[in-house]
Amino acid sequence: MKAKKSLGQNFLIDKNVINRIATSINAQPSDLIIEIGPGKGALTKILKEKKASLVCFEIDRDLKHYLDVLQDEKTKIIYDDILQVDLLKVVSQIQYNNLLIVGNLPYYITTAILKHLIDANLDINEMIFMVQDEVANRFTAQPQSRDYGSITLYLQYYFKVTKLFKVGKNCFNPIPKVESAIIKFEKRENLPGVDKQKYFRLVNDSFKMKRKTLKNNLKDYDFKIISRILKEFGLNDNVRAEELSEEVFIKLTKELM
Repeated sequence: MKAKKSLGQNFLIDKNVINRIATSINAQPSDLIIEIGPGKGALTKILKEKKASLVCFEIDRDLKHYLDVLQDEKTKIIYDDILQVDLLKVVSQIQYNNLLIVGNLPYYITTAILKHLIDANLDINEMIFMVQDEVANRFTAQPQSRDYGSITLYLQYYFKVTKLFKVGKNCFNPIPKVESAIIKFEKRENLPGVDKQKYFRLVNDSFKMKRKTLKNNLKDYDFKIISRILKEFGLNDNVRAEELSEEVFIKLTKELM
């Protein structure tokens, strides 16, 4: 079967990489694993060995020939667009201890899928995803880095995000044009004590024009308060948003809102 460009399909064929991904998933028989985009089932077959409940979402019905044979009392294949699925409804029908999510995400909708998972209000313990390498760098970035931005702070609000390893182009069929990487999301036990809607609004406004200073981006805010807090953290009034840590943004949110 040929991969479909319209669905962003690049099938992972390297068994060593598949095994490394499976080894990174800390699933017990009492847990639930959701796999997004199982493709031909290469990873699915190994996930089944963990004996956990397994629900796979595949948008391409032409892959039924490969996937239907993997279904049993603990493994279910759902042919649907993950972005259109009521995930809370699906998982509420299964008894489990921990929820883990894994997948080779279509690179053009990686962020949309992550936001969909977060917005579903699932209690996610862990996620392992294949993403574009430069996207992995943005998700795991630290302050003072050019990759650091609003999406970094959004994801790190909910999870500890770690880049596990890079995956070469030759590990796929067809060979993609970009480098890939495996990233791991681990649930933060204690979320920052701040109104998240106000926090995200401030973060988004701060990075609105990334090359501009914070002062230029936050013209609608009380900059006297901002300036005072910046000085508390040893920062001057001409800093850009990428120089501010999560701690600074949290402090700003509490003082400004």
